[in-house]
Amino acid sequence: MYLQPDSASNWDDWSGLYRDLREKDSDKRLHRVVKRGLDILGSATALLVFTPLMAVVALLIKVTSKGPILFRQSRVGYRGVPFTFLKFRTMRHSNNGSVHREFIQRFISGEMSPAGTAPVYKITDDPRVTRIGKFLRKTSLDELPQFWNVLTGKMSLVGPRPPIPYEVEYYDIWHRRRVLEVKPGLTGLWQVKGRSRTSFNDMVRLDLQYAKTWSIWLDLKILFETPLAMISGDGAY
Repeated sequence: MYLQPDSASNWDDWSGLYRDLREKDSDKRLHRVVKRGLDILGSATALLVFTPLMAVVALLIKVTSKGPILFRQSRVGYRGVPFTFLKFRTMRHSNNGSVHREFIQRFISGEMSPAGTAPVYKITDDPRVTRIGKFLRKTSLDELPQFWNVLTGKMSLVGPRPPIPYEVEYYDIWHRRRVLEVKPGLTGLWQVKGRSRTSFNDMVRLDLQYAKTWSIWLDLKILFETPLAMISGDGAY
């Protein structure tokens, strides 16, 4: 079951599975205002600071492979509303998306163990990835354009990773809560607790744990730990 993002009635269908979500909406209004303020300040600052680095990355992508500099993809956002997800392109432009879809299906169903696979959104030793793309993925520099998604309000600095529409088709009922609780984020608990070496179910559990225990201090802690995870490159491909 995939939530049709442009249908308001479907939000009612999904939230009917989790009646307590509506109560949480009213309880966390102030929290959302504070979180949004942090998102605006953090993303605007990051875009200013990282503009020179992003320009260098864009140039490297342009001169080393054919295709656009940015990778644009529809993702499922908060409450199932779609948005255009931005990354630096790390694959050859003519890659076959069916390979990733099959991988996602097998990973969510548990047919692949995290020890033998890469992250939810990437495949170990993927032949479609360019040479510069491997470096960008290893260092997470391919994620820098997502600060624009944060600034425009489609994402948060911290939250669950936004799923691809066809990924949601394979969700169990309890998995769906991760797109209902909070906005998707650029980083989150699973990125700083094993990143790619985490199984799908454990990743969802970490997302739900984050939503349940959210505080401004937890966000700051995750944001502080994220650069360390990026530098180590642990579990990134």
